[in-house]
Amino acid sequence: MAPTRLLLDVDTGIDDAVALLYLCAVPEVRLEGITCTAGNVGAAQVAANNLALLELAGRSGVEVAIGSEVPLVVPLVTTEETHGDQGVGYAVLPAARQQVSDRSAVEVWVEAARANPGEITGLITGPLTNFALALRAEPRLPMLLKGLVIMGGAFNYPGNTTPVAEWNIHVDPHAAKEVFAAYRGLPADRLPVVCALESTERIECRPEHLDRLSRSAGAGGELLSPDDPEGLRSSNPNRVIACVSDALRFYMEFHRRYDQGYLAHLHDLFAAMVATGEATATTRPATVDVETDSPLTFGQTVGDFAGFWKQPPNARVVTANEPEKVFGTLIDRLARLAADRG
Repeated sequence: MAPTRLLLDVDTGIDDAVALLYLCAVPEVRLEGITCTAGNVGAAQVAANNLALLELAGRSGVEVAIGSEVPLVVPLVTTEETHGDQGVGYAVLPAARQQVSDRSAVEVWVEAARANPGEITGLITGPLTNFALALRAEPRLPMLLKGLVIMGGAFNYPGNTTPVAEWNIHVDPHAAKEVFAAYRGLPADRLPVVCALESTERIECRPEHLDRLSRSAGAGGELLSPDDPEGLRSSNPNRVIACVSDALRFYMEFHRRYDQGYLAHLHDLFAAMVATGEATATTRPATVDVETDSPLTFGQTVGDFAGFWKQPPNARVVTANEPEKVFGTLIDRLARLAADRG
């Protein structure tokens, strides 16, 4: 089987971290590189997280490049209250031996796409800043890439940052606007697959999923409870399971604090599985634009599914998915990685 070649752009982030570990656990995935954008935490911290997660997973030789530390126009806002000061909750990651790349994120995107036309799929699980800058440097990127999967936006669904805006888009709506504009009028198979909140918030990781993962890895039970006080740490002997548990505990506590339940929305994991083809997803074409002027709806993704604007589609928005299959695949893949890494 030919490998799935992926180029990632992330703002790691607890759910980005789980997604990256999943990708490291899929033998058929070849990580062509990871570019880092500011979002959940600053871009330098994102790079440190990615290098440490690659170390934990036993993946060497994957280039990690730092991108923009600020959005295109607006000031950067990070979200340590959601993901922790380091971006990975309570998890303590191993020190990475590998260093960050001398190349910039834009160079990585442009040079990889030019050298491998039609072979690499892009996966973006953070703000779209780096990709927008790469498009400015190489406007042919949409045709040079095999495909693009984006985690971001909300369509006919409440936002998670404002009443109408999703986090990744809200951090840099000007970048998102440029990216969607670049895809207008392209063939349907070239349009980005957009995993927005109405699909990703269905991926609800609960304590029983983590317990199943730990037992499947041969590491015994890993019991998190909604009655637990904040700040507990895992005592699991398996370092991968302990890392995932400590990261997800923080995320579950965040959701509990805002009356969403003792759970964690693994937005980026779903997008990663769409990119590998291991998650089934129904999509619907839409013409997408992003509000960048109105204080009331700043950062909102507006999707025209009915053709009111009489503009060609520029995105394929996910409208249906299968959450339990996602967790079945995650547990199978990550348990094998955890058992191998110990």
